Amino acid sequence: MIEDFEIIRRVRSGQQELFALLIKKHQGDVFGLCCSLLSDQTEAQDAAQEIFLKAYRAFGSFREDSSFATWLYRIGVNHCRDLLRAKSRRKTESLDHLMERHAQKIERLLSDSVANARSAEDAELIERLLSALPEDYRIILTLREAQGLSYQEIAETLDCSLDAVKARLRRARQALLKARDTF
Repeated sequence: MIEDFEIIRRVRSGQQELFALLIKKHQGDVFGLCCSLLSDQTEAQDAAQEIFLKAYRAFGSFREDSSFATWLYRIGVNHCRDLLRAKSRRKTESLDHLMERHAQKIERLLSDSVANARSAEDAELIERLLSALPEDYRIILTLREAQGLSYQEIAETLDCSLDAVKARLRRARQALLKARDTF
């Protein structure tokens, strides 16, 4: 498959139809990011389409100082944040209530990573637990654990320092451990 930088060069030289190759190459990762952050497949599909549309419209602003994937993740994270903020007005299940109802499962699941969830029920519970965490924790855990981004890629995606990424990840993991320790 053609490398991103070659596709970008061709799109910039007037072959805009080749942007579809970038979409095809990155659609699975963008959809996965949206699923992890939004916890709803239908909403994630819509969000992924909107992200690619935003990327196409903003393509002229891509400076190539980071990879296309990192730039696309930045658009994706920002778009999902916007959707989550709009959604936050709705009533959500509190973390305490969730912990109370599913204490044993949560304790077991917190010792496993999100990527190792063995069943749909476990995955759903992890999604619900993550959705009860603050947005910043949910995003950074998703980028690291579900999407497998390096600390440097996360820093570029979130436009923050490497030390900030490490600190946020540590706090996010501590929040999960603290929840587990309450049992």
